[in-house]
Amino acid sequence: MKQSILFTKTRKEIGNDEVSLNASLLIRGGFIDKLTAGVYTYLPLGLRVINKIQNIIREEMDKIGGQEILMPALTPKEVWEKTKRWNNFDALFKLSNIEGKEYALGATHEEIVTPLLKKYIFSYKDLPKYIYQIQTKFRNEARAKSGLLRGREFLMKDLYSFHADAADLDKYYEIVKLAYFNIFKRLKLDKITYLTLSSGGAFSKYSHEFQTLAKNGEDTIYLCEKCKIAYNKEVIDEITQCEGCKLGKDKFKELKAIETGNIFKLGTRFSADFGFKYKDKNDKEQEIIMGCYGIGPSRIMGTIVEVFNDNKGIIWPESIAPFLVHLILISKDNALAKKAEKLYDDLTKIGIQILYDDRDETAGTKLNDSDLIGIPFRLILSEKTAKTDSIEVKKRDSQKVEMIKIKKIGDYLKKAL
Repeated sequence: MKQSILFTKTRKEIGNDEVSLNASLLIRGGFIDKLTAGVYTYLPLGLRVINKIQNIIREEMDKIGGQEILMPALTPKEVWEKTKRWNNFDALFKLSNIEGKEYALGATHEEIVTPLLKKYIFSYKDLPKYIYQIQTKFRNEARAKSGLLRGREFLMKDLYSFHADAADLDKYYEIVKLAYFNIFKRLKLDKITYLTLSSGGAFSKYSHEFQTLAKNGEDTIYLCEKCKIAYNKEVIDEITQCEGCKLGKDKFKELKAIETGNIFKLGTRFSADFGFKYKDKNDKEQEIIMGCYGIGPSRIMGTIVEVFNDNKGIIWPESIAPFLVHLILISKDNALAKKAEKLYDDLTKIGIQILYDDRDETAGTKLNDSDLIGIPFRLILSEKTAKTDSIEVKKRDSQKVEMIKIKKIGDYLKKAL
């Protein structure tokens, strides 16, 4: 893409109403735009990032048997009454249609997916099933001041599993844990993300969160550095020693973190409310056992910005960067401009995702914008580099600068990427 055609621009200042680091950098870099507290528009660069995050999540869910669907965001009152959550879910956005019928905007989808699967699962032969979606959620958050980390409208991948018995749920629960760690590894967050015990769901003593260390994190966790198990602050009073290695809790390390995923064993909490049963091998009715597994693409995006940045801007991991290469022309020479155009075309043809800064701007503006946007590789073509038929190459996360012959830059980038 040529930067001159982007309708968005970087910004030096964004006002005082945005206090979070992630939203500040994303707004300044032209990735998102704030409509109101907790509600953001994804601009072209930001949408490229969020789509890459979703695709990583989607690929890992497909690998463990997930079948993707898309459920409605507008949900009728009666399904929430079935589970007694219409009056007990404080964060629900409620509204009425022209006829007075009441609805809620989807904050979570147990009330929708459970009766949906009831229409298709009748026998033990139909089990297990794993159904997921990536969809916009709506929650009436009281504190929407953390950018993409705590929105009133946000993206969520929610996976729901349906089982004949608790043993089968337990088995799949462990499979999902591994899939989540694969996701965090691909996002370059695995070394700072810990499986964290938190307050239990309807079916187990504890549920599990995936907490990513960040100095601006809203959560406090206590980490056993010996076995790398963490505990949420809300359960630490119940803990005397590590569940894994038995190290005393006085040895735990207190850390700030962002919850980037969570998994729960739901048991029959929702299937019972909807009378969702199956017939076993003896033709006897049994209740369906359920699990749910959430991870937020928008929260992941905000977390990555909180973690990977410096005083110049964002430093995107290659796996989700909007582009992999930022080509910058620093010259007004027509011959050099033609050389830059050819290089842009050549790199595009070999499949390298490239943003070409062809704008009529000063060198300082282009370089500052490049650092703020945070694309992994920066290529500078100038009159100085052209004298040796070379191009200046620098990684965003390094101070090292290399001079590579223009004719070899394609091979260099394919190897580096």
